[in-house]
Amino acid sequence: MEPLFTTQILKYKGKDLFTCDDTLVREIKLEIFINDEKVGALMATPVDEQALAVGYLMSENIIAKVSDIKSMETKDDGMSVHIKAKIDKENLAKLNAEGVVISGCGRAHTANIDPQSIEASKITSEAKFNKDEILKQMSEFYTQCDLYEKTGCVHTAKLFVDKDTFFIGEDIAQHNTIDKALGKARLAGVELSKCFLMVSGRLSSEMVAKAVMHKIPVLISRTAPTCLGVMIARKFDLTLCGFARGENINIYSGENRING
Repeated sequence: MEPLFTTQILKYKGKDLFTCDDTLVREIKLEIFINDEKVGALMATPVDEQALAVGYLMSENIIAKVSDIKSMETKDDGMSVHIKAKIDKENLAKLNAEGVVISGCGRAHTANIDPQSIEASKITSEAKFNKDEILKQMSEFYTQCDLYEKTGCVHTAKLFVDKDTFFIGEDIAQHNTIDKALGKARLAGVELSKCFLMVSGRLSSEMVAKAVMHKIPVLISRTAPTCLGVMIARKFDLTLCGFARGENINIYSGENRING
């Protein structure tokens, strides 16, 4: 299924009224199956569905590593992803039993947003990043996001690996953008401990928790974090940066990884 849809609308421009075509982004319920069992559904944009499924399942510790995936197939015109893999059955059961609903339908859950319940170790990456390089990448961020450029209707995430390598995630749901970008990187075999992640929206507890689960050392946004997001970042030694705009950046935790 194509992620974009064109429809005719009425538009006022000043005092002039006319008809024109407008490009909209599609929204689907993406169902995820593991070993022939439906484990959840996410409201999503129909692009990079397999990366989204992998990123989501690895952020929930259901799949530990890409090599545990035996096969993966997109079916139903992009409406479902079917994965055969070695899984952590205990974490899968926890997701179903204790998850917090994050979208309006289809058993879409995310677990472990309580800082005391997140099953992860502290981030030990010794990677350091230059403030000016971070701000340069942030300034170029939106121009590299095709769906955003065409519709203005999606959230975005960008995993920076080096000047020649990055991974973009775009989706109607902010949390899905991280799963897509990191899912792509995981499938490509990237070492995440040497990367930094940029997102377009607020740094909520769920966004921060996803970075922690994937051992991303630095998470950056042009907007603000929540209190719980900062608490999680400090607990797990994640470098958390907000209001990265122009020449300015706020560092809420893990300042040792940012240099001037």
